Amino acid sequence: MKAVDILNRYNLKRTSCREGIIDVITAANQALSENEIREQLVGNYDRTTFYRSFKTLEEYKIIHKIIVDNQLVKYALDNTVTQKDEHAHFYCNECNTVKCMNDVPVQKYQLPDGYSDVETEVLIKGICSNCKNQKNN
Repeated sequence: MKAVDILNRYNLKRTSCREGIIDVITAANQALSENEIREQLVGNYDRTTFYRSFKTLEEYKIIHKIIVDNQLVKYALDNTVTQKDEHAHFYCNECNTVKCMNDVPVQKYQLPDGYSDVETEVLIKGICSNCKNQKNN
């Protein structure tokens, strides 16, 4: 899906910064941090423009935040954009990548009476297949 189509679907103004952020995230096969996105972004945007664009995309649920720990946050396209079901994310302790595990659905938890869930996040930490293969060689 193209950035232009995504922005049009959400009735958001098309800006080169917004389109660039979406393009960088779409092209990556893993979740990226703000710095990783900014480094790959074509064009020289000031900090304010970048963060306003970033915040707007997050508010409209075009991108979503994956919190690994209190010092590492990554971003990926939201499920509402990708049309994927809720899924787990995998964080590799070796290479620090975060990947969407589209084939690992998030289970529905039975909550006590009076509680209702809004969303459930599952983050699995371990060693990815690439790092595991490198260790075995």
